[in-house]
Parts: sequence; structure tokens; C-alpha cells
Amino acid sequence: MQSHAPVPDTDISLAGSTVPTRPSRPSRKDAEAALVEHYPRLVRLAHVILPPSLGRHRRLLTAHALVQKSLSAATSSRSGPTSDPTVPPQRGEPGPVLAWLRQRVVRTALRTAARPRWSFVWHPLPAVLGLRLFPRAGADGEVALESALAAATPEVRAAFALRVLEGLGARPTALLLATAGVTAPDEALHVAERLRADLGADAELLLHGVEFDPCTVQARPTDLLRRRHRTRLTTLAAGAVLLAASTAAVLTPRPEPPAPAPPATALAAASARASDPGLLVRTPGELWADTARVDFTAWPARGGRTGDMALLSRALDAWARGNGDPAGIRVTVTPGTPTTPPAVPARLLFAGTVDDSAVVLLHDGGRLVRYAEPLAGPAGALLELARADDAGVTTGAAVAVSRTPGGARFLLAPWIDESAVRDLRRPDVPARRLPVSEDGVTDPVPEAPGDCHRVPALQVRSSTRIVEDHSFLLVDLGELAPVHLTWTPAPGTGAPARQPREATSAPGLAAWARSACALPELRGTGVRAVNRWEFARQTLPERAGRATWTCTRAEGWDGRARVAVAWEGSGASARPTPVPVPDRTPADTAACSRFGRHLLAGTYWTAPSGARYFLAAGSRALTSVTARGPVSATARGQVLAVRTNAGGQVRLTGTLPGSGELRGWGEEHGGPGGP
Repeated sequence: MQSHAPVPDTDISLAGSTVPTRPSRPSRKDAEAALVEHYPRLVRLAHVILPPSLGRHRRLLTAHALVQKSLSAATSSRSGPTSDPTVPPQRGEPGPVLAWLRQRVVRTALRTAARPRWSFVWHPLPAVLGLRLFPRAGADGEVALESALAAATPEVRAAFALRVLEGLGARPTALLLATAGVTAPDEALHVAERLRADLGADAELLLHGVEFDPCTVQARPTDLLRRRHRTRLTTLAAGAVLLAASTAAVLTPRPEPPAPAPPATALAAASARASDPGLLVRTPGELWADTARVDFTAWPARGGRTGDMALLSRALDAWARGNGDPAGIRVTVTPGTPTTPPAVPARLLFAGTVDDSAVVLLHDGGRLVRYAEPLAGPAGALLELARADDAGVTTGAAVAVSRTPGGARFLLAPWIDESAVRDLRRPDVPARRLPVSEDGVTDPVPEAPGDCHRVPALQVRSSTRIVEDHSFLLVDLGELAPVHLTWTPAPGTGAPARQPREATSAPGLAAWARSACALPELRGTGVRAVNRWEFARQTLPERAGRATWTCTRAEGWDGRARVAVAWEGSGASARPTPVPVPDRTPADTAACSRFGRHLLAGTYWTAPSGARYFLAAGSRALTSVTARGPVSATARGQVLAVRTNAGGQVRLTGTLPGSGELRGWGEEHGGPGGP
């Protein structure tokens, strides 16, 4: 931290500018009028400069105290020069009195920051007994800025506030810092400018947010149990003194426990903030209907226990401790999910009682966290962590809040208007309406049995208020967020390339009826969405019907994917037959995604007559298919069928206009892509 030496009684020169040494102080009357007019502005400035290690309550009161105390330096009349140095008012300033008050506030705040433990000794008023006051929690950007400022020195915070809040130029800011006793104002200004550049145009908006407004506060009681013990102690001590006939003594309980020692590192300070239930971000209830970012950040806090600070504190504490928790909390983590404690205050999505358990759902921007503790019985608490970055209207539409033998309950997004349950194995059976509570929690959705007799799925419809009035399918694979199912139909004659679409149409439901039994294999793998792409149709030899070639891509939250290629015979009940792959498919392949739309695959097939054939088919852009090895043949177009008695691996090559050759599935991954 920079040192704060007394200002000498001589001119202070900085980069060729001179600060006058003997201006007149304002009168007490003028100073009081300016302070009352600009009080919120000055208190916000002081609050930004003061260190977060004071604690939110003490920091807020200290900011008010030092602004009010600045009046003590004003003169009792308008006459009489003083020796207190100041910075001359800049163009556009309301006046010299405000400039003088601002300088006093900055100087006092910097001195207080150098001795935070003694702040209440020097600034005893205002005082609040029995309550804790703190600014309202801000949004993600404000919380991140507060964490960044907490890691900076008071001089940097002062420079940042003067540049952003007060709108001072670089040179006036450096002059004011030098006048306030900062020994290296240029260095502090340089760091502040770097922070300001990182924030860009949002800097002023964030600093004017509720997180930095000490004039709009929330109130909470202090530790009631501690106060009760202190009151009892006071009573007993007074009684003992009276019985001993000694001098009477009055014991006044302090309103607050001793201030904690400042954290050793900025990481410790950030961790302490992230574990404070009072700092949890709570989204306004109707924000989702008027925002361009429709994801978990638009979810309001719901449930009957959102004000239960003890429950929220236990949930945050369990998250902070993570794996290996000594209290016996069971921890489950979806593959690829970081287990680090929260770095900034998370967003509260839900806190309530569900199926005889107290449940808390949190979101920190990249992860979903579910904490559940049973209200009765010997079972311990459960902590689940799962990735949820880049969620949207569909992948952020529901979160599992409870799992019992009767099924799973989901908390639906506020933009979901309708919900139903349907069986993917029976596409012709209408979906059954799914009741939802006032808090958005569904009735239990049954789990799929192991024999694939049925595969339940959620069919939901989004609200017209977000201009996304469409229905889509979600299937539960045992994780916090259900998986979004989509479908890409086969290309038609002369039709343009198809895009993935919702699978709620009759053809889409019929397609997923054939692939639904493969979904349970993806349980616990961190999948966010699965698309079934019908990349080719082929007429089978001997008038055996038509085959459909499919590529199913199960994409995880980290962008990696599991890809499986199969073909299906004719008939509504035909199930996919996997295409053999010589080597394991890499998890980071672009195959069957928007960046890998060219595909060629082949397999052996036995006709009803007993004759053996080798079949191959490619996506719509192929102009020819060539087979080499045990089978040697070439066919124009996208499909090939050759009668053969051979066996073994066949090497396939497809021709793409203008981009060379495409090798067969399993022989080369990540080949030519494109639309």
C-alpha cells in the first residue's frame, strides 16, 4: 500500500502543473449546502475507496461518517485564508466548494484505508445498534468489478473512482491524488486506466450500480444469539458489582463483533464474498420477458425458503468445501465440471422444500449447483455440480430439483408456458399434461426402465413473450439439466441443406422412436443436446425397402461429442444398426455438426433371400462413391450397393465438388467440412 505523508506547506508540482497552497476554505454554511446537495455522490466516492476488509456494514457507515466529518474543516465564516491545499475546480465542475469537499473525502478515505481497524475510533458517527446495513447485491458485472477493486490498492480505487465517477481528466486526477498524500499518483492512475480499459464503456454504468450505492441499503439483524449472551453477561456483571457494594459500572454491549483480520490475499477476500448468502444475486421476476439473454441469468429466485439465510449459508459452505467434505456431504460431479469454490457471488435460482428435502439451486455463470438436505432421517446432504455454460432457451429450460423412486421433479424456466410428458417409444400416443406448482416445480416424471419399454421425455412450449413460441423435447439422463433432442430430416430431391429442428413433429417423433433406446447409454456423460441426422436414404436390393442412414451426435457442455453412425431398414419399428468403426471415434470430431456436414459410411447387409451385399451411402454433396479392398466398385451419386461374398474392411472414398475426396466413416475423422 502506498504511504500517506503529510502534505508540505509548499507548492506541489506534478508534470508541470502547480497546485496552489493557500486557497480559502469555504464557509461552514456553503460547505453544508454543497454536502447536502451532493451527499450521495460523495458517499459513493468514499465507499469505493474504502477497503472491503472493513466488512460491508462498517465500510458503509465509515463512508457516511467521513463525508459528514469533512464539514469540520470548513471555516465558521466566509473570511480568512487557510493553509489547507486543494485542487482548483475544473471546467464543468459545479463549483469550488464541491471540489474542496471531494478532496477532503478522498484524503480522509485514503487515510482511513491505511488504518481500517481504527476507522470507528476516528469516525464514531453515524452508529447503528442491532442492525447490519449493506448495499443491495448487484448483477454479475458489478460483482466482478467489486472483486477486481477489492484486489487493488486504495490509491488505485481512488484514481478509478475519480476518473469514472467524477469524470476528472488524467492530470487533475493525478494532482488530486498527490494533494491527498499519494506518493506515486502516476502509477496508481496507470493501473486504474488499465482496469477502466478492460471494462470499456460499461465502467461508468457498473460503478453507478446498486453494488456501489451506500445510500440505498438493506438491513438485517446482528447475531441475535450473541446479543442475548452479551445482555445476560451484562446483567450478571452488574449484579455482582452491586452485591460486592463496589463502584457501579455500566457495561455497554458493542453492536458488532470485532472486525475480522483482513484476508491475506485477494482470493481469500473473493471467497469470503462468494460464501456470503446476503450477496447472492437475485434476478427481478419479470426480467426474462424483456432481455436478449434468455438463459439462467434471467431466472428469478423462486421457492418458499429464499429468505432462509441459514440454509443458503450451509449450501454455500458445502460448495466451498467441495470434495472430501468432513461433514459427510455426498458430492457428485458431472464429467468435465470444475469443482473449484465459487469465485464471485452466485445467482440464486431456487430455495424451497421439495419431497421432504430442503433444496437450493445456484448458478455461477458456468455451473449449476444443487444442494439438498433431508428434513428427517439419517441420510446426509447432497451436493451436485454440473456445467451449464452457454445455456439458452432450450438447454436452460429446466433443472432437476428432486429425485425419488417415484421420478424426478424439475424446476422449469420462467419462459415455459406449457409442459407435458410423452413416451418417445410411442410417438402416436398424445403427450400427457404435466402439472406445475406456483414456484415452477413439476410433478414427478417417471424414469425410463432398463428394458427400454418406455422412454419418458418432457415436451414443453416457450412463451410468446420472448417471441420463441415453439415446443421442444427434453429427456432426463440423470443429470441436473435434461438433454435437448433435435432432428435433421433426410435431404429431399432438389431441397436445400436441412438444419436441425425440434423433434416434436410427427416425422421427428417417429424418428426418435427408433433411436430412443440408445439414449440411456449417455447417462452421466455430461451431454447437453443430441441431434439425430438422417444424412441419406437408400433403396435396398431385391426390393427389400428403403434404408435410412443416420448420424447421432451427442454434444457435451464442453463442445466435445459422442458420434455414432447407423443404418435402419424399412419399417416403423426398425432399430438402428451401428456401422462398425475400425478405431474409436475421437471426442472432439466435427463429424455431423455444422462444421462437418459431409459423411460417408458403409456396412455389409444380408437380404431376406440370404444374399450378401455391401452397402454404402453418403451425404447430399457427394457425386460418386468408390469402394476398394475386399469389395471393388464405383457408383455415381451418393449410394452404392454391391453383391459380394467377401468380408473384411472396405476402404470408401467419396468425391466432393471442388474439395477433393472424402474418406469413409472411421477411416479419417475431421475431413472436409462445410455446408
